[in-house]
Amino acid sequence: MLFNSIAFIIFFIVVVSIHYLPLKWKIKKVHLLLASYVFYAAWNPPFVILLWISTVVDWFAAKIMSKEERKGRRKILLGFSLLANLGMLSYFKYGKLLAESFANLMNEFGFEYAAPQLDIILPVGISFYTFQTLSYTIDVYLKRSEPETSFLDFALFVTFFPQLVAGPIVRPYQLIPQFKEPRVATEQQFSWGLLLFTWGLFQKSVIADGILSIVVGDTFNAMYNIAALDAWLGVLAFSGQIFFDFAGYSLCAIGIALCLGFSIPNNFKSPYAAIGFSNFWQRWHISLSGWLRDYLYIPLGGNRKGPRRTYINLMLTMLLGGLWHGADWRFLVWGGVHGLYLVIERLLKKTLDTEKLLAKPPIAILSALLTFICVSLTWVFFAAPNWEKCGQMFESLLGIPDPEHGALMVISSFHIFMVILITVIMLICHWKTRDIEIEDIANKTPTWLLTIFWTAILFITIMTGGSASAFIYFQF
Repeated sequence: MLFNSIAFIIFFIVVVSIHYLPLKWKIKKVHLLLASYVFYAAWNPPFVILLWISTVVDWFAAKIMSKEERKGRRKILLGFSLLANLGMLSYFKYGKLLAESFANLMNEFGFEYAAPQLDIILPVGISFYTFQTLSYTIDVYLKRSEPETSFLDFALFVTFFPQLVAGPIVRPYQLIPQFKEPRVATEQQFSWGLLLFTWGLFQKSVIADGILSIVVGDTFNAMYNIAALDAWLGVLAFSGQIFFDFAGYSLCAIGIALCLGFSIPNNFKSPYAAIGFSNFWQRWHISLSGWLRDYLYIPLGGNRKGPRRTYINLMLTMLLGGLWHGADWRFLVWGGVHGLYLVIERLLKKTLDTEKLLAKPPIAILSALLTFICVSLTWVFFAAPNWEKCGQMFESLLGIPDPEHGALMVISSFHIFMVILITVIMLICHWKTRDIEIEDIANKTPTWLLTIFWTAILFITIMTGGSASAFIYFQF
């Protein structure tokens, strides 16, 4: 059930209507839990069982762990939670990749081995809810938080439908306390939630799918090397597409939750205005980067064990963060490149007075543009369907034509103009709002102007027909 579908709109209206009926709070929570299961089952009903397994395992593991004082048994319980959750994630997401990689390795050593044909369907959002529920058991193990006393509240935390399948990855302390007392949105919250939902749909359906996806498809699906201009525009188009797609989803999730009276954290903060790569990861997919920092980078030692160990920890974190995105070695390389970016950045900070340099606006702007270009180049590993296409795109970016067919021109003049226009507007908006929250902008904007803006984007989304294609991050 996609946010940008008629089915979801009907589902949402029904859920909101029941939520605002004069019912007991416990009944409303049961209703939200059942609605979340229906929402997830719309993709593949049997996979609801995986949600139940994660919920039950982590609930009982944390409950028993909190009463157990022996460190060894606490580790066993944590290990059981990790094994259950990561085991399901590994099988469904990485089973085929591991089987094929093992077969290739055996063949390299001269052993004839054929990988079993695994017909595995990837459960939508499994990476997101796995990390979300793991944060609960890890926090209880580390005694950062107490185990939840209400199974209903915990189950709702695991399955809350606005952010279930593509985040943001919410921590227990951010959401569970909101289930304790009856919550309904104020008139202002409801209006703001609808505006965010509409703005998210506009970003996804009109900008990402209606315009940019066409250019991405033309460039990354071309049979041969394309012209350098087309290649660079294709990379810029995907940079915009993945941002508007994923940020659009996050805004939809935040808006839907707000209409029900709940608050979930923002997942993006003008990422393409980042000055440097560490700053980029403070602004892009904030919930994931925060999770990797708190549950992987810091436990590995962070920056507390000397420069060399810091660099290793950065690389390991980004490599695993890359692999989190998909069962393909291209994602591992993508993470490795970002890890290398972070290492180089730290080395430069040791030799240059970067703080003084970046205090100068022209230098800061150039640094932000350089960061954007470097980040955009890494998106090739996301957008390209295979290694061969990755190679073709990098050759095209360097202006290397195909030996037989030359350099194809695949983008129309209209789409060249649109990609340039969208990219420029996006970068300017990100720079202007890099230190401003979207709520602050809205509060300073007259109500009549916000109404006109909401009406306009809603009208455009409806009139263009939008798109019912899945959000890019559903595959992760």
